[in-house]
Amino acid sequence: MDLIHNLGMGFSVAFTMQNLLYAFGGALLGTLIGVLPGLGPVATIAMLLPSVYALDATPALIMLAGIYYGAQYGGSTTAILINVPGESSSVVTAIDGYQMARQGRAGPALAAAGLGSFFAGCVGTIVIAAFAPPLTELAFKFGPAEYFSLMVLGLIGAVVLASGSLVKAISMIILGLLLGQINTDVISGTPRFSFDIPELTDGIDFVAIAMGVFGFGEIIANLGQPAEKREVFTRDVKGLWPTRQDFKDAAPSVLRGTALGSILGVLPGGGALLSSFASYTLEKKIVKRPSVPFGKGAIQGVAGPESANNAGAQTSFIPMLTLGIPPNAVMALMVGAMTIKGIQPGPQVMSSNPELFWGLIASMWVGNLMLIILNLPLIGIWIKLLTVPYRFLFPAIMVFCCIGLYTLNNNNFNVYMGAGFAVVGYIFYKLGCEPAPLLLGFILGPMMEENLRRALLLSRGDWSTFATRPLSAGLLLAAALLIVIVMLPSIKKKREEAFQED
Repeated sequence: MDLIHNLGMGFSVAFTMQNLLYAFGGALLGTLIGVLPGLGPVATIAMLLPSVYALDATPALIMLAGIYYGAQYGGSTTAILINVPGESSSVVTAIDGYQMARQGRAGPALAAAGLGSFFAGCVGTIVIAAFAPPLTELAFKFGPAEYFSLMVLGLIGAVVLASGSLVKAISMIILGLLLGQINTDVISGTPRFSFDIPELTDGIDFVAIAMGVFGFGEIIANLGQPAEKREVFTRDVKGLWPTRQDFKDAAPSVLRGTALGSILGVLPGGGALLSSFASYTLEKKIVKRPSVPFGKGAIQGVAGPESANNAGAQTSFIPMLTLGIPPNAVMALMVGAMTIKGIQPGPQVMSSNPELFWGLIASMWVGNLMLIILNLPLIGIWIKLLTVPYRFLFPAIMVFCCIGLYTLNNNNFNVYMGAGFAVVGYIFYKLGCEPAPLLLGFILGPMMEENLRRALLLSRGDWSTFATRPLSAGLLLAAALLIVIVMLPSIKKKREEAFQED
């Protein structure tokens, strides 16, 4: 009964005209920055933090939250339409979503992403309201050793992401891990592999790699083909809405992605990102005979990861609201906004500021409803983009991406990096290498290293800490089993059969 009473109070706060306007403004702005590659929610919220001084705490946090989960929606749009992930968590969506767009099924892909995101967002909000304390306890059980083991499992699972040979998939992951080492040492604070280039001391920007390898690489590959084969999108648009079979295929994936994202979103270090990769791996394991093979336009490969990253985005609010511990950069900025307004983040927020706590949770449901109402009518407009001849479309994509790269740090360096990775992306295309595992290795590498070194510092250099902690040992055992299963001759043969048609 307390939960119903608290949610009633939350909705009464969320449905005031001021808060509805700020929720809509945040959701709209979030969608736009998700669609624009380069300008992510972290940069946008950082730029908007000064405006928090002029607002009350509740509308300020409602707006910032809307920007965050709105960006998860928007990031899938460019991933599906032009193979440029707007957000890091949309990398996996590009694998099958872009193939669906090329086959004239961009409408069903965008609708599956939107509806899956809406369902996952609503469930994530209910999970926050009902299960915040027990899920926070679960997050507490994860120390550095457990995080390291979880990421090892994630990287081994990523081998399943790549079509083609296992050797190429493992090579991509290792290359990603190596690129992730170009930064400043997390313990000693000394730059590594930066070759005295100041811009590299903070590491290579994810957006530069994603745009270069996915966006620019795809354009170069298309321009390398004869003119008659260059039109990458079919002019035969096969409907704006998913068919009954699409709904039947996507529904179980949405449920699985939502459940997985709700749990992984609580964990610090990019819950939405880990959720989307984990969901794609899970779908490939569970869906034995998809209507369309994975990597060739399977709707499960869009619906599952999109649901997972939105559920993860919602539940990442749990540690921030209940413990005052930000699980990612966006939540750290939200903690900053609360501090600006004189609110101490932590367990006392629920009791000392119940209207803020429950109003924010209720506004997430309202914001998700606004996002689906906003995004579904836009599907027809996005599809119109694909009818533009490719000779006009590719220069526009290039300009669009270069502006996004330039605005990352307001200098040319990231544009040059994007151009460099465009060449790398084209080489991958020629060699038949899938770039998604490279990006996962690049993102998880620094986090893995940090947790490995932290675990060893806490255990005074004792490596057995990874095996003696039950949760860590279980995750490493699961990773070892996955290696054994993938290497089994029968599994290897099935995997080759699944990817043999090009």
